[in-house]
Amino acid sequence: MSRRREVTADVLIVGGGPVGLSLAMDLSHRGLQVALVERRPFMEPPSVKCNHVAARSMEQFRRLGVAQRLRDVGLPGEYPNDVAFRTSVTGIELSRVPIPGRSTRFSDRSGPDGWWPTPEPPHRINQIYLEPVLLEYVASLPNVQLFHGTEVGEFTQDAHGVTAPGRHLDSDSGETTQFSARYLVGCDGGRSAVRKHIGAELTGTAVIQNVQSTCIRAPALLGLIPSPTAWGFYSINTRRCGTVFAIDGRETWLVHNHLNPGEADFDAVDRDQSIRHILGVGPEFEYEVLSKEDWVGRRLVADRFRDRRIFICGDAAHLWVPYAGYGMNAGIADAMNLSWHLSARLRGWADERILDMYECERQPITEQVSRFAMNHAAAMIKARGAVPPRIEEPGAEGDAIRSELGRKYYDLNVQQFCCAGLNFGYYYDTSPIIAYDGEQAPVYSMGSFTPSTVPGCRVPHFWLRDGRSLYDAFGSDYTLLRTDGGIDVSGLLQAASQRGVPVTLVDLQGEALPPEYRHELLLCRTDQHVAWRGHTAPAQALALIDRLRGARSSQEAT
Repeated sequence: MSRRREVTADVLIVGGGPVGLSLAMDLSHRGLQVALVERRPFMEPPSVKCNHVAARSMEQFRRLGVAQRLRDVGLPGEYPNDVAFRTSVTGIELSRVPIPGRSTRFSDRSGPDGWWPTPEPPHRINQIYLEPVLLEYVASLPNVQLFHGTEVGEFTQDAHGVTAPGRHLDSDSGETTQFSARYLVGCDGGRSAVRKHIGAELTGTAVIQNVQSTCIRAPALLGLIPSPTAWGFYSINTRRCGTVFAIDGRETWLVHNHLNPGEADFDAVDRDQSIRHILGVGPEFEYEVLSKEDWVGRRLVADRFRDRRIFICGDAAHLWVPYAGYGMNAGIADAMNLSWHLSARLRGWADERILDMYECERQPITEQVSRFAMNHAAAMIKARGAVPPRIEEPGAEGDAIRSELGRKYYDLNVQQFCCAGLNFGYYYDTSPIIAYDGEQAPVYSMGSFTPSTVPGCRVPHFWLRDGRSLYDAFGSDYTLLRTDGGIDVSGLLQAASQRGVPVTLVDLQGEALPPEYRHELLLCRTDQHVAWRGHTAPAQALALIDRLRGARSSQEAT
């Protein structure tokens, strides 16, 4: 006889990849009950997808207490994280982007991302190492229930919550689980069933490029690569261009064969011959195909991220060419934003309208980031189609060609591998829960940004006198930074207390402040974006607090 189990939670998450796990982690830290459903069995290795955790993601993992665990795994500590541009992986080097490895990530300030104002620089780690660390941590949290080897059927929702029947894929008993939650979040990838259920449609550019991607085991390759080796290789020749990423720093590699315009059929392109051209090896070289990871580069963003109590995050909401590693990382930013808004509502201090802020804030950002990625993809397609025919010619003329091409490839790609703008430059400029003051946020590019305290921008980072990161002093929801201890903020704090809005006061008097701190008061969100600033406490403190909790959207608080 089949049995049905009843499971209740504040939030039901569908999809247990890095985005779903990050969401579960943050919701749990905010004291909420979480149920997570994932089709794959527990600890089944993921595919070799993302190779990079961005600084902004690492800052959030620091807050959640898992950053160091992630830094302890991945490539060997001494393995260079550089990106090298060569005629082939084993061929002549044209140029390289220097990126510190794990052992020198915090001490080497010489490279193009060594200057970044952050407590947590990026971490190069493949998803096969990243995901198990996140999963192990989430599994240890007492208020998270994991249901692996499970899929959910058609959900229904009403004014009180969402229900969904669950089927256990690894069981012949017919046992089912009925999930009931206040809210449901689909983190179930590019083919998202949740997105389809809520009627959201992906719009944009369906095909930018086709990539024949292969994960291989090649123990002999490392010994054939001219020293120094690298984490990433761009193979640039007239036979076949591609990119290769070191997965374990020993024998496992991910080879991307960027198909030429007009090559739409993955199987029509000789995979083996292409891999050999990209690696620069002959027919005698032996390797083993571990998996085929072919993919289509797109620029697609969902036309909506929510239907009442059901939301979508990550690849379920947006798909783009994975330049700058910003597919998964944008999804993690989605999760952190949504988690905070959901918890604010579930804990009772925010108005129902605060849930509108997730789509209002995140959808425009994903549009921006996707266009950065698409434009970069177009530039790379053009560059691969214009490889000089004498690029491998020996002698002075060949050297000159390679030098010029190396400079062009460096200039084009340093912005995606050291993408300060995408990490620190983006801002929310139309959010009803941010009190704007008329100053325009600085423009940013993929590779550059200007630190700013304009409302909506990321709070500029600096180190406190006691050695902590500024962000380490932040509270769980709002943080009021005060640079002049003589300013009376009791009215603002009382207004927050009256509405139940958590605000942590941090005094910065005597600290070595960056020049961007031109206002004595900054009210900051948990996601490190400025919500309000002023030289004195607001005259209408309760109106400001109501705005911040989503209860006021038509008037500016002063």
